[in-house]
Amino acid sequence: MKPFLVFQQSGAVVTLTMDAPESRNALTGGDAPQEFVDACARIADDTSVRVVVLTGAGPVFSSGGNLKHMQSLFDAPPSALRHWYRQGIQRLATALYNLEVPTIAAVNGPAIGAGCDLTCMCDIRIASENASFAESFVKVGLIPGDGGAWLLPRVVGMSKASEMAFTGDTLTAEEALACGLVSRVVPAERLMPEALALAARIAANPGTGLRLTKRLLREGQHTRLESLLEMSAAFQAVAHKTAHHVEAVNAFVEKRKPDFSGD
Repeated sequence: MKPFLVFQQSGAVVTLTMDAPESRNALTGGDAPQEFVDACARIADDTSVRVVVLTGAGPVFSSGGNLKHMQSLFDAPPSALRHWYRQGIQRLATALYNLEVPTIAAVNGPAIGAGCDLTCMCDIRIASENASFAESFVKVGLIPGDGGAWLLPRVVGMSKASEMAFTGDTLTAEEALACGLVSRVVPAERLMPEALALAARIAANPGTGLRLTKRLLREGQHTRLESLLEMSAAFQAVAHKTAHHVEAVNAFVEKRKPDFSGD
Protein backbone atom coordinates (compact mmCIF):
# COMPACT_ATOMS: atom_id res chain seq x y z
CA MET A 1 0.00 0.00 0.00
CA LYS A 2 1.53 3.31 -1.04
CA PRO A 3 1.92 6.06 1.56
CA PHE A 4 -0.60 8.89 1.68
CA LEU A 5 2.09 11.50 2.28
CA VAL A 6 5.19 11.79 0.10
CA PHE A 7 8.12 13.29 2.01
CA GLN A 8 10.79 15.04 -0.05
CA GLN A 9 13.67 17.14 1.27
CA SER A 10 15.92 19.47 -0.68
CA GLY A 11 18.37 21.21 1.59
CA ALA A 12 16.44 23.09 4.27
CA VAL A 13 13.07 22.73 2.50
CA VAL A 14 10.72 19.77 3.01
CA THR A 15 7.84 19.23 0.58
CA LEU A 16 4.91 17.10 1.77
CA THR A 17 2.60 15.93 -1.02
CA MET A 18 -0.75 14.29 -0.30
CA ASP A 19 -0.75 11.54 -2.90
CA ALA A 20 -4.14 9.85 -2.89
CA PRO A 21 -5.94 11.42 -5.87
CA GLU A 22 -8.28 8.43 -6.06
CA SER A 23 -9.86 9.59 -2.76
CA ARG A 24 -9.38 13.28 -3.59
CA ASN A 25 -6.68 13.29 -0.90
CA ALA A 26 -9.25 12.60 1.83
CA LEU A 27 -7.85 12.95 5.34
CA THR A 28 -9.96 10.31 7.09
CA GLY A 29 -10.66 6.64 6.55
CA GLY A 30 -6.99 5.77 6.15
CA ASP A 31 -3.51 6.41 7.49
CA ALA A 32 -3.30 10.12 6.68
CA PRO A 33 -3.47 11.42 10.28
CA GLN A 34 -0.71 9.10 11.52
CA GLU A 35 1.47 9.87 8.50
CA PHE A 36 1.14 13.60 9.21
CA VAL A 37 2.04 13.02 12.86
CA ASP A 38 5.08 10.96 11.86
CA ALA A 39 6.22 13.50 9.24
CA CYS A 40 5.92 16.38 11.70
CA ALA A 41 7.90 14.44 14.32
CA ARG A 42 10.61 13.75 11.73
CA ILE A 43 10.75 17.44 10.80
CA ALA A 44 10.83 18.57 14.43
CA ASP A 45 13.80 16.30 15.12
CA ASP A 46 15.79 17.61 12.13
CA THR A 47 17.14 21.07 12.92
CA SER A 48 18.39 21.42 9.34
CA VAL A 49 14.77 21.87 8.17
CA ARG A 50 13.74 25.53 7.99
CA VAL A 51 10.47 25.48 6.02
CA VAL A 52 7.78 23.02 4.89
CA VAL A 53 5.61 23.18 1.75
CA LEU A 54 2.36 21.16 1.77
CA THR A 55 0.45 20.41 -1.44
CA GLY A 56 -1.76 17.79 -3.06
CA ALA A 57 -1.31 15.47 -6.03
CA GLY A 58 -3.98 15.49 -8.72
CA PRO A 59 -6.62 18.16 -9.32
CA VAL A 60 -7.74 18.41 -5.65
CA PHE A 61 -5.82 19.71 -2.63
CA SER A 62 -7.96 17.76 -0.16
CA SER A 63 -11.65 16.84 0.00
CA GLY A 64 -11.41 16.62 3.79
CA GLY A 65 -13.37 13.77 5.36
CA ASN A 66 -14.03 10.59 3.40
CA LEU A 67 -17.84 10.45 3.25
CA LYS A 68 -17.89 6.87 1.95
CA HIS A 69 -15.94 5.81 5.03
CA MET A 70 -18.31 7.78 7.25
CA GLN A 71 -21.11 5.44 6.20
CA SER A 72 -19.34 2.75 8.22
CA LEU A 73 -19.59 4.98 11.31
CA PHE A 74 -23.39 5.23 11.34
CA ASP A 75 -23.76 2.52 13.99
CA ALA A 76 -20.73 3.48 16.08
CA PRO A 77 -21.52 4.70 19.63
CA PRO A 78 -20.70 8.33 20.52
CA SER A 79 -17.82 7.22 22.76
CA ALA A 80 -16.16 5.43 19.85
CA LEU A 81 -16.67 8.41 17.53
CA ARG A 82 -15.16 10.77 20.10
CA HIS A 83 -12.14 8.50 20.40
CA TRP A 84 -11.85 8.27 16.60
CA TYR A 85 -11.70 12.06 16.23
CA ARG A 86 -9.31 12.55 19.13
CA GLN A 87 -6.88 9.89 17.94
CA GLY A 88 -7.22 10.73 14.24
CA ILE A 89 -7.82 14.09 12.57
CA GLN A 90 -7.29 16.02 15.82
CA ARG A 91 -3.78 14.59 16.24
CA LEU A 92 -3.06 15.70 12.66
CA ALA A 93 -4.24 19.22 13.53
CA THR A 94 -2.08 19.61 16.62
CA ALA A 95 0.99 18.07 14.96
CA LEU A 96 0.87 20.35 11.91
CA TYR A 97 -0.26 23.52 13.67
CA ASN A 98 2.38 23.16 16.39
CA LEU A 99 5.25 22.44 14.00
CA GLU A 100 8.11 24.78 14.91
CA VAL A 101 9.21 25.64 11.37
CA PRO A 102 7.27 27.90 8.97
CA THR A 103 4.74 26.06 6.79
CA ILE A 104 3.33 26.98 3.37
CA ALA A 105 0.15 25.46 1.95
CA ALA A 106 0.39 25.38 -1.85
CA VAL A 107 -3.30 24.88 -2.62
CA ASN A 108 -3.54 23.30 -6.05
CA GLY A 109 -7.30 22.68 -6.17
CA PRO A 110 -10.41 22.41 -3.99
CA ALA A 111 -9.76 22.47 -0.23
CA ILE A 112 -13.04 21.31 1.27
CA GLY A 113 -14.11 20.83 4.89
CA ALA A 114 -11.12 19.45 6.78
CA GLY A 115 -9.10 20.23 3.65
CA CYS A 116 -9.88 23.92 4.12
CA ASP A 117 -8.97 23.67 7.80
CA LEU A 118 -5.75 21.89 6.83
CA THR A 119 -4.67 25.04 4.98
CA CYS A 120 -5.40 27.08 8.11
CA MET A 121 -3.03 24.87 10.10
CA CYS A 122 -0.24 26.29 7.93
CA ASP A 123 1.32 29.72 8.34
CA ILE A 124 1.07 30.88 4.71
CA ARG A 125 -1.40 29.91 1.97
CA ILE A 126 -0.73 30.32 -1.76
CA ALA A 127 -3.56 29.34 -4.11
CA SER A 128 -3.64 28.19 -7.69
CA GLU A 129 -6.31 29.79 -9.85
CA ASN A 130 -7.93 26.33 -9.72
CA ALA A 131 -8.22 26.36 -5.93
CA SER A 132 -11.45 26.76 -4.01
CA PHE A 133 -12.27 26.68 -0.31
CA ALA A 134 -15.31 25.63 1.72
CA GLU A 135 -15.98 25.20 5.44
CA SER A 136 -18.67 22.79 4.37
CA PHE A 137 -19.34 20.61 7.42
CA VAL A 138 -22.87 21.97 7.87
CA LYS A 139 -23.75 20.73 4.37
CA VAL A 140 -23.43 17.13 5.60
CA GLY A 141 -24.94 17.71 9.04
CA LEU A 142 -21.62 17.88 10.88
CA ILE A 143 -19.47 20.41 12.69
CA PRO A 144 -15.74 21.12 12.17
CA GLY A 145 -14.38 18.29 14.29
CA ASP A 146 -10.77 19.03 13.39
CA GLY A 147 -10.43 22.39 15.14
CA GLY A 148 -11.73 24.52 12.27
CA ALA A 149 -13.89 26.61 14.62
CA TRP A 150 -10.67 27.72 16.31
CA LEU A 151 -8.45 27.90 13.22
CA LEU A 152 -10.59 29.65 10.61
CA PRO A 153 -11.56 32.78 12.66
CA ARG A 154 -7.87 33.39 13.35
CA VAL A 155 -7.24 33.54 9.61
CA VAL A 156 -10.25 35.40 8.19
CA GLY A 157 -11.89 36.93 11.29
CA MET A 158 -15.04 35.86 13.10
CA SER A 159 -17.57 37.42 10.71
CA LYS A 160 -16.21 35.76 7.56
CA ALA A 161 -15.54 32.49 9.38
CA SER A 162 -19.14 32.47 10.61
CA GLU A 163 -20.45 33.14 7.12
CA MET A 164 -18.38 30.30 5.70
CA ALA A 165 -19.30 27.86 8.49
CA PHE A 166 -23.03 28.68 8.58
CA THR A 167 -23.57 28.57 4.81
CA GLY A 168 -20.99 26.00 3.77
CA ASP A 169 -20.57 28.06 0.61
CA THR A 170 -17.51 27.62 -1.60
CA LEU A 171 -15.08 30.49 -2.17
CA THR A 172 -13.12 30.87 -5.38
CA ALA A 173 -9.40 31.53 -5.20
CA GLU A 174 -10.00 35.25 -5.80
CA GLU A 175 -12.66 35.38 -3.06
CA ALA A 176 -10.22 33.64 -0.72
CA LEU A 177 -7.63 36.28 -1.56
CA ALA A 178 -10.10 39.09 -0.88
CA CYS A 179 -10.87 37.84 2.64
CA GLY A 180 -7.27 37.05 3.53
CA LEU A 181 -7.62 33.28 3.51
CA VAL A 182 -4.71 33.18 1.04
CA SER A 183 -1.92 35.70 0.51
CA ARG A 184 -1.67 35.30 -3.25
CA VAL A 185 -3.24 33.58 -6.26
CA VAL A 186 -1.04 32.35 -9.10
CA PRO A 187 -1.55 30.49 -12.39
CA ALA A 188 -1.77 26.72 -11.87
CA GLU A 189 1.53 26.03 -13.59
CA ARG A 190 3.27 28.59 -11.35
CA LEU A 191 1.98 27.29 -8.02
CA MET A 192 4.87 25.07 -6.97
CA PRO A 193 7.60 27.32 -8.44
CA GLU A 194 6.12 30.26 -6.52
CA ALA A 195 5.73 28.24 -3.31
CA LEU A 196 9.25 26.85 -3.52
CA ALA A 197 10.70 30.28 -4.32
CA LEU A 198 9.02 31.67 -1.21
CA ALA A 199 10.26 28.68 0.78
CA ALA A 200 13.81 29.37 -0.45
CA ARG A 201 13.60 33.01 0.67
CA ILE A 202 12.45 31.87 4.10
CA ALA A 203 15.01 29.07 4.32
CA ALA A 204 17.81 31.54 3.53
CA ASN A 205 17.38 32.91 7.05
CA PRO A 206 18.77 31.40 10.28
CA GLY A 207 16.85 28.33 11.42
CA THR A 208 16.79 29.14 15.13
CA GLY A 209 15.52 32.64 14.44
CA LEU A 210 12.75 31.26 12.22
CA ARG A 211 11.57 28.79 14.85
CA LEU A 212 11.61 31.34 17.65
CA THR A 213 9.82 33.93 15.50
CA LYS A 214 7.07 31.48 14.59
CA ARG A 215 6.59 30.58 18.25
CA LEU A 216 6.23 34.25 19.18
CA LEU A 217 3.71 34.87 16.40
CA ARG A 218 1.62 31.96 17.65
CA GLU A 219 1.86 32.97 21.32
CA GLY A 220 0.92 36.53 20.38
CA GLN A 221 -2.50 35.33 19.22
CA HIS A 222 -3.69 34.51 22.72
CA THR A 223 -1.42 36.05 25.34
CA ARG A 224 -1.09 39.49 26.96
CA LEU A 225 1.42 41.97 25.55
CA GLU A 226 3.34 41.94 28.83
CA SER A 227 3.63 38.16 28.74
CA LEU A 228 4.76 38.21 25.13
CA LEU A 229 7.37 40.85 25.91
CA GLU A 230 8.79 38.64 28.67
CA MET A 231 8.93 35.68 26.29
CA SER A 232 10.47 37.89 23.60
CA ALA A 233 13.22 39.00 25.96
CA ALA A 234 14.05 35.39 26.82
CA PHE A 235 13.99 34.29 23.17
CA GLN A 236 16.11 37.27 22.17
CA ALA A 237 18.72 36.31 24.75
CA VAL A 238 18.91 32.88 23.11
CA ALA A 239 19.08 34.41 19.62
CA HIS A 240 21.95 36.73 20.62
CA LYS A 241 24.04 33.67 21.49
CA THR A 242 23.60 31.86 18.17
CA ALA A 243 26.41 31.58 15.65
CA HIS A 244 24.07 32.86 12.95
CA HIS A 245 23.49 36.14 14.79
CA VAL A 246 27.24 36.65 15.18
CA GLU A 247 27.75 35.86 11.50
CA ALA A 248 24.97 38.27 10.44
CA VAL A 249 26.38 41.18 12.42
CA ASN A 250 29.95 40.53 11.32
CA ALA A 251 28.86 40.22 7.68
CA PHE A 252 26.98 43.53 7.88
CA VAL A 253 29.98 45.34 9.36
CA GLU A 254 32.33 43.72 6.84
CA LYS A 255 29.95 44.48 3.94
CA ARG A 256 29.62 40.88 2.74
CA LYS A 257 26.86 38.31 2.35
CA PRO A 258 26.31 36.27 5.54
CA ASP A 259 26.75 32.50 5.56
CA PHE A 260 23.85 30.90 7.42
CA SER A 261 24.79 27.30 6.63
CA GLY A 262 24.64 24.78 9.45
CA ASP A 263 22.03 24.43 12.17
